[in-house]
Amino acid sequence: MYLFKWTLIKSIFVLAFLTPNFLYAETQTFLFDSVKKQLVQDGFDSAMIEKLYNEPEVYFDIKSISGYFQHNESTLNYAQFHQTRNISKAKKYLSNHKKTLNRVEKKYGVDKEIIVSIMLVETRLGGFTGVSRVLNVYSTMAALKAEAPRENLWEQIPPKKRLEKTAYLKKAKRKADWSYDQLKAFLKYTSQNNFSPIDIRGSYAGAIGLAQFIPSSILKFGKDGNNDGQIDLFNHDDAIESIANYLKNFGWYPGIISKKASKVLYHYNHSEYYVNELLTIAKHLKK
Repeated sequence: MYLFKWTLIKSIFVLAFLTPNFLYAETQTFLFDSVKKQLVQDGFDSAMIEKLYNEPEVYFDIKSISGYFQHNESTLNYAQFHQTRNISKAKKYLSNHKKTLNRVEKKYGVDKEIIVSIMLVETRLGGFTGVSRVLNVYSTMAALKAEAPRENLWEQIPPKKRLEKTAYLKKAKRKADWSYDQLKAFLKYTSQNNFSPIDIRGSYAGAIGLAQFIPSSILKFGKDGNNDGQIDLFNHDDAIESIANYLKNFGWYPGIISKKASKVLYHYNHSEYYVNELLTIAKHLKK
């Protein structure tokens, strides 16, 4: 009896410390089955896809995705970013990257203070760019188009924190198609730039680098700011120029008035709270 209890206790203890990829080693192929099949149908090499999804680092990322379904932007304290210490850091960043920022401002007509404001809010000027494997985030979200992965995730989210079931299902189905498109863009981006798709980490929603671009935005607006042959949004020169290119594309121009600037910035993040904070930070940086 005591031996049985001790064996049970040891089993529970070991399970508590197993890594996610081990816990889902037997089920991950099943959970990503439809995603892998669709990728191959859309032209990705079958051997490459099979090898990629058999890597131990690739797993159904419940931790990241459950956070996405609990996200509530109204709880974010954007005002912290125009506090004195953060403005000081941003001014130092302006000074340290003066050459690149001035060049980009002249080339694209986008205020350097706005560029820095975005990076301050998005990643604390590169201090925190996210820890989730981007491949896992988009693969997991894309898998939610199928019922089994969708129910698997629902059961793992703490009841007190998760959305109401109907809202969850609606959001999961809506975001699955979008995430699959981002997954394809991500695999294309990493292939074009010779990056390992497994190694790139980002936010729990799949945003990448200092600029926190989603993969489709990198393909459309990403720039090689340091001319090294790669678009690497973890590189400051690349991130700065990519942000400027993005904003110019949506209508930013030199001397833009505040009302029109707000409309352009809204494309970056669909939040008036976010937009107003960027404009407030930029004003502080121009003083």
